[in-house]
Amino acid sequence: MTSCELVCCVYISDHISMRIYKIHKLGDAAYWPVGDEPSGLSVNKEHNVLVTCSVVRKIKEFTTGGRLVRQLTLPDNVTNPLHAIQLINDQFVVCHGGPGDQVHRVCVVAFDPGHKITHILHSSGIGQYNVPSRLAVDNDGYIFVGDINNQRVTLLSPSPDMQVIQQIVSASQLRGDPLRLCLDTRRRRLYVVVNEWQNRQYISGRVVVLKV
Repeated sequence: MTSCELVCCVYISDHISMRIYKIHKLGDAAYWPVGDEPSGLSVNKEHNVLVTCSVVRKIKEFTTGGRLVRQLTLPDNVTNPLHAIQLINDQFVVCHGGPGDQVHRVCVVAFDPGHKITHILHSSGIGQYNVPSRLAVDNDGYIFVGDINNQRVTLLSPSPDMQVIQQIVSASQLRGDPLRLCLDTRRRRLYVVVNEWQNRQYISGRVVVLKV
């Protein structure tokens, strides 16, 4: 789920029907097909919707009306990308690596006008993350990373350095898996959706609010 302040609507992804639903503040609703299973949503500076499709390693950009603008294919070594956010310099920060993958990273990917990759910057090596699932970026380019299996949220410096500055919240504080992040840049509040996993199912959930 993500939102657009300009259009005053909320976007919701449905991986079963492979659709994006758009809910307007007045209650109007619409949807459009993605063509692949969506795993993460964000809105860029053009107020278009970016849909990360994990299985096919693609980022698809749609207008607010559901028209496909472009689709970008990530390289083979970016396995199971779960979320992507476009930076103000038009590069993309992507978190990738599922439970069965050997590499779990956050990286920045740049594309040329022909949608071909020009370079990749990796921010982390093997062992630093364990299923990084969601991202949030503030107005200064600092990157928040929700790390599911490590049960924490970390803060990275802006691209191209992308060094870990600090751990925003630890496993002992979260007491569950940080599945979603939402950053309110005006109020400097980070909302972390936390679910507790037990006996192969989620048994409880809550939202942790942090001042950042």
